[in-house]
Amino acid sequence: MTETKTLVTGLCVGESPRWHEGRLWFSHWGVQEIVAVTPDGEREVVARGPKPAGFCLGWLPDGRLLVTGEHELLRVEPDGTTSVHADLGALPPGPNEVVVDGRGRIYVNCVGFDFGRADFAPGVIALVGPDGEARVVAEDLYFPNGMAVTPDGSTLVVAESWTRRLTAFDIGADGGLSGRRVWAPIGGDGICMDAEGAIWTQVDDEQGAACVRVREGGEVTDRIELDRACFAAALGGPDGRTLFMTVAVFPGVERMGEMFAGRTGEVRTADVTVPGLV
Repeated sequence: MTETKTLVTGLCVGESPRWHEGRLWFSHWGVQEIVAVTPDGEREVVARGPKPAGFCLGWLPDGRLLVTGEHELLRVEPDGTTSVHADLGALPPGPNEVVVDGRGRIYVNCVGFDFGRADFAPGVIALVGPDGEARVVAEDLYFPNGMAVTPDGSTLVVAESWTRRLTAFDIGADGGLSGRRVWAPIGGDGICMDAEGAIWTQVDDEQGAACVRVREGGEVTDRIELDRACFAAALGGPDGRTLFMTVAVFPGVERMGEMFAGRTGEVRTADVTVPGLV
């Protein structure tokens, strides 16, 4: 069994972990914090999120931070002020994850409904242009969640959390998505891809909660057992071979408030063989 260590404790829920400039950054849902932590656990609140839960992180090529908001994609300027980078109000509700590819193209997904308060509706992926306009490039997604782009920039993979599958699209020259297919028939929330193109994702099956490494097609090569639900994973550390996992006790959708109040959220780490993407 792979050994895990605890880097951060006392969180409501940690989400959207990203390795950036020598630290792990993540959203601290429930208290509207964006936190950065060093490999030895030194923690700093670097910004404030726009809402109690649901904000995710990315970076523009020039280093400015992107944060998903209620109906917009926000940009944090070097002086700490926040601007609207893209108005997402015309898209289905629930802006969720964001990923920026190697060419600086920004993809944002929307879950499609007011999670926990409205009936299910399918979600979308939108491409945000340099002018801030967002156009839908994929539809009919069953709770789109974490996204990753392959090392060669040719493929986008998204976790469809409510169908327990990872779905892939070819990325066109104009940033459009086509060639939809099942990348792997396995669950997912916040995912990350390594240098070999395999994905670390989350499962909760008859064996319990775990974070697993899966290849295209569905072969699971590694499994890290956990004592609570894993919400997202990121690769980083000085050599890229540290897997960071945000975990918390999950009481169910109807009792999400208990999760925020319980402060069971943690960041766990494990050493892995294949590093993350540069």
